[in-house]
Amino acid sequence: MAEAPLQTTNCEPALARLKNFGYAFDKAGVLRKIDPATGEPGEELFSYNISSDANENEKHYQKLADQIPEIVYALLEKNGLSRTYIPFGKPPEQSSFVYSQPAKLSQSKKLLILIHGSGQVKAGQWARSLIINNSLDHGSQLPYVRQAQKLGYDLLITNANDTTRFLNGKDILIKGVEKPQKHTKYVWKNIVLPSKPESVAIVAHSYGGFLTYDLVDEFFEFFKEKVFAIAFTDAVTASPQASNKDYLQSVACDWVTSKAPLDTLVSASKDDIRKVSAGHTKHEWTSYSAIDSIFKFMEEKYELRMNKK
Repeated sequence: MAEAPLQTTNCEPALARLKNFGYAFDKAGVLRKIDPATGEPGEELFSYNISSDANENEKHYQKLADQIPEIVYALLEKNGLSRTYIPFGKPPEQSSFVYSQPAKLSQSKKLLILIHGSGQVKAGQWARSLIINNSLDHGSQLPYVRQAQKLGYDLLITNANDTTRFLNGKDILIKGVEKPQKHTKYVWKNIVLPSKPESVAIVAHSYGGFLTYDLVDEFFEFFKEKVFAIAFTDAVTASPQASNKDYLQSVACDWVTSKAPLDTLVSASKDDIRKVSAGHTKHEWTSYSAIDSIFKFMEEKYELRMNKK
């Protein structure tokens, strides 16, 4: 079935709503309070506490955070990625979507797939809190996109938490992709497998680790043949199954929270994948903190793969 037509994201309404909250991103991607004198981002950073009422503070934060997805989508598109609506055959307003570069993947020499964690994050995000409190580069997947492009990867950015649409006054589950596992498997069956990539790498954060293990279990032959590197960042995973343990131990590594310097070995169990320090003690920071090591790991794995051919 043909893919739904591509559309571009208009993030101006989200930026306007952000401005109504008194905030804007500066040129470095840092969220700052707008200076009333200039109407431009000033020096002050985001402040969670706007009142003595804890509920009011959280409501304000969530409403502001709701503007982040559209802004990140627009930045993905600005960086050359295109939106594909899923499930195929549904109108966009009733569909979810993923991002890729090129728009239609086909026989990628190197394909990098990014899988975010659970909760409120959508395509292109690792951690909303870092986007809001630090910068777009800290909490989004944009640094991974840019580095992958430099190294010649095609890209697929998943969107497994995007499972509902607000229609006729209520949230409706998007049939076929109504749960993160179903969403990810739909993308795998209908986009990844038909594109027949030559070589695939995955970066998966937090619950994205669980989703990746689920894919390994269901599409093990494809993984053995095509997926040469899996980089987890503080992943939610159990020990690998006996049937795929040797494979996962050969291609995967998990960068976990630790006080130790980046890449310090944390554990190397005979029953699990290798775990090394992400160079940070906070879960949400691991993807940003470990990016250089992760790309080095993937490139080394790719070189090994090419040398075996």
